[in-house]
Amino acid sequence: MPKMNMLQAINNALDIAMAEDDKVLCFGEDVGVFGGVFRATSNLQEKYGRARCFNTPLVEQGIIGFANGLAAQGSVPVAEIQFADYIFPAFDQIVNETAKFRYRSGDLFNVGGLTIRTPYGGGIAGGLYHSQSPEAYFAHTPGLKVVVPRNPYQAKGLLLAAIRDPDPVIFFEPKRLYRASTGEVPEDDYQLPIGEAEVTKEGTDVTVLGWGAQMELIEKAVEMAEKAGISCEIIDLRTILPWDEDSVAESVLKTGRLVISHEATRTGGFASEIAATIQERCFLYLESPIERVTGMDTPFPLTLEKEYMPDHLKIYEAIRASVDF
Repeated sequence: MPKMNMLQAINNALDIAMAEDDKVLCFGEDVGVFGGVFRATSNLQEKYGRARCFNTPLVEQGIIGFANGLAAQGSVPVAEIQFADYIFPAFDQIVNETAKFRYRSGDLFNVGGLTIRTPYGGGIAGGLYHSQSPEAYFAHTPGLKVVVPRNPYQAKGLLLAAIRDPDPVIFFEPKRLYRASTGEVPEDDYQLPIGEAEVTKEGTDVTVLGWGAQMELIEKAVEMAEKAGISCEIIDLRTILPWDEDSVAESVLKTGRLVISHEATRTGGFASEIAATIQERCFLYLESPIERVTGMDTPFPLTLEKEYMPDHLKIYEAIRASVDF
């Protein structure tokens, strides 16, 4: 299998989807000849023409409103929001239109063919307007699916699954890993299941859970914990909505402990939802309180990014606290 970075894997997935189905359209700010600000859509306009891969005005609400209209008429739009921080002008279109189209019509019409791609997260010194992790906002909205890959193999398989899914999907891409994460990726068409978590390492003492770019940091923390004699089970959630409650609960019933880490701020972060659900399902089996390792409850700082980020050392300390409780 060829080696790809995450950007190449995403580009490859878009290429396969567009080649397979003429109804697949790719659009957003600067995605055409320029190939997008990160070059995720490189060469797609050249290959498929300006009618299927094209630039839009710098109007996020318009991008998603246009995408909703296309999807409602049978197209398969893949709309790019250049940074997840700028998805908020389109919030109304996503939560009040995209998510509710099918419900308000009794399934007479829907926008299930819509996929929204957007890079999220910190680690690139992007400051407060290019570093946010807004997945929890959309997890509160029935009618959407929210997916976050951690590596190139996942990025391709999950993106192809998202494009073909019968529900609208928001696909958050960890920009810090765009070029930093590389690995073997099949050239052929394949899909990974949406809504299923992946146990990437089995263990007995504590379950450590995350998604996206945090998985790399979790693995570093677990390496430290293993050297200290702590057996860790690692779970990559992969899908925020719907999230795989059963797999997480099954793991916690075995280990009796749970550490959750995400980049987003602590209050109202998706770790809170996971913690509440798992304590309901696993309360009598818990050996210690569920730990959350998250960003701080402040706007994302530029000069203090390292202090803000929930790094492997903070995750390791949470693992130790959980086991030593």
